[in-house]
Amino acid sequence: MEQTGLAQRIAKILYDKKAMDITVLHVGHLTVITDYMVIASGRSSLQVKALADDVDDALAMEGVALRAREGQGEGRWIVLDYGTVLVHIFHPEDRQFYHLERLWEDGTNRIPLPFLEDGQA
Repeated sequence: MEQTGLAQRIAKILYDKKAMDITVLHVGHLTVITDYMVIASGRSSLQVKALADDVDDALAMEGVALRAREGQGEGRWIVLDYGTVLVHIFHPEDRQFYHLERLWEDGTNRIPLPFLEDGQA
């Protein structure tokens, strides 16, 4: 699966599972860590964990291997590493505190989400 397509596919899985404030950023020109970041929020720690599981389960069925997973215990900020795409799923309070978009968005690198009418979650 092509990188942008993978990031958008992850965003769609999160959207279908009722994640909030979904953002996809192309960050390959800003860091060597990854090419894309998908950032989303769950309404509670329980939903954050469930969203991470849903993404992992759906991608595993599609043959996309998870490299690493961090933060599952508390469910406040879970990171799923798919190599070219890092998925950050936050509890709303932690999302507001860390505000990753402020760190990684440069005004030109937000990827539109075609399943949303205005392209924004």
